[in-house]
Amino acid sequence: MTTPTEQDRVLIFDTTLRDGEQSPGATMTHEEKLEIAEMLDEMGVDIIEAGFPIASEGDFAAVSEIAKRANSAVICGLSRANFKDIDRCWEAVKHAKRPRIHTFIGTSPLHRDIPGLSMDAMADLIHETVSHARNLCDNVQWSPMDATRTEHDYLCRVIEIAIKAGATTINIPDTVGYTAPRESAELIRMLIERVPGADEVVFATHCHNDLGMATANALAAVEAGARQIESTINGLGERAGNTALEEVVMALKVRNDIMPYRTNVDTTRIMAISRRVAQVSGFPVQFNKAIVGKNAFAHESGIHQDGMLKNPENFEIMRPEDIGLAASSLPLGKHSGRAALKAKMRDLGHDLADNQLGDIFVRFKELADRKKEVFDEDLIALVGDGTDAANDRIKVKFLRVICGTEAPQSADLTLTVDGTDHQVTATGDGPVDATFNAIKALFAHDAKLNLYQVHAVTEGTDAQATVTVRMEEDGKIVTGQSSDTDTVVASAKAYVNALNNLLVRRERTKPVAV
Repeated sequence: MTTPTEQDRVLIFDTTLRDGEQSPGATMTHEEKLEIAEMLDEMGVDIIEAGFPIASEGDFAAVSEIAKRANSAVICGLSRANFKDIDRCWEAVKHAKRPRIHTFIGTSPLHRDIPGLSMDAMADLIHETVSHARNLCDNVQWSPMDATRTEHDYLCRVIEIAIKAGATTINIPDTVGYTAPRESAELIRMLIERVPGADEVVFATHCHNDLGMATANALAAVEAGARQIESTINGLGERAGNTALEEVVMALKVRNDIMPYRTNVDTTRIMAISRRVAQVSGFPVQFNKAIVGKNAFAHESGIHQDGMLKNPENFEIMRPEDIGLAASSLPLGKHSGRAALKAKMRDLGHDLADNQLGDIFVRFKELADRKKEVFDEDLIALVGDGTDAANDRIKVKFLRVICGTEAPQSADLTLTVDGTDHQVTATGDGPVDATFNAIKALFAHDAKLNLYQVHAVTEGTDAQATVTVRMEEDGKIVTGQSSDTDTVVASAKAYVNALNNLLVRRERTKPVAV
């Protein structure tokens, strides 16, 4: 049996802030990106793909700031196969202690048709762009997009070119989630055996989950020789998402007997970052999601409960504490003090600064006055509530609705906009519709409501409702979220939160000509 020190190290590359944010509606604010990057760095992620610097001024600013703040992780930016993209990427990541340029081009027949390049012309372009990136940075990753649908001979050819041009990591993307575990392993094994110089670089795997096999494909690639896994928190990403970081990391930890590889990830931080990514992205984690789902450690079957009482190992292959779930304890109440709240928040993975603690303590007391017991999930919802920030231009000051069996329902609303109060009464098909109509009457906009979602934070009629609102304007998609024991109030605040995020997005998203 190999010891942990003898085991091969598998690098964990997280692309939550790039590929994950490309999920429609998962756009994060500048401050949220910095927060998630800090959490990733602290939990031991090896490489953080912080964004796509050429995409916008906002993306460039976020990547640049993350690069300046990172302590130990390699900070990577994405760029297409052209000098302008690569230069812009380098300008953003060069501030990092350990910068990386990640450049890519689609190599499959379908993707070669997009720029209309012949095989030879694309090969020349790969040599030129990878060489240019390597002249700027000694850590260069290259990806043949849609590699799993690229002819093997051509794939070997272009990977050899990229290695000779200076690439230090070769990433093999299953861009459309098309492959299966056996194919994934065979492809990596074939490339390592056939490509000259393959033993001098790190091979990486980037799997999408369209057929539900991303985690299996990534682990199969590791067994075949890949030593970097690209992943996202909660599997966030385009379409059906990416390989979930928590799944591959815990699979390697739990089944180390058959997969003797190690990572540098502190697994006790998984739950905290999973919850935070769900909050800032507006993408809730499904209850039965592996590792981080609400039911991942829940047992309702009588046989299972009996077995758990006798020995947890009967039905649990890992401990809740392994991923940072605190042991069960009594909920807080209205008589709980600031010290108890701070200790509880630390147990939940949130080490709050004094000003943050002060704000959450005030809202905790308000909530405790309305609820008999404040549970862990309630506190997490308070941390994730993005409303009433000091720099918000729009705030809900007063709301009263009239609803019932007789239509129309109405909402009497006062909004504070840029420091000035505005009041209106509006009607609608239900109290939430009336409230949204009132908000639009006071703050006119053309954004389309794409999603309105409500879920209860805990059980009981006094449970907080967390409302998520997703809106789109001129191709910009933003998310708003808020929690309250009053569903209509939570709805209003979530809608206003989305509008505030839209205003920030208008100011910061300035497309760069490419």
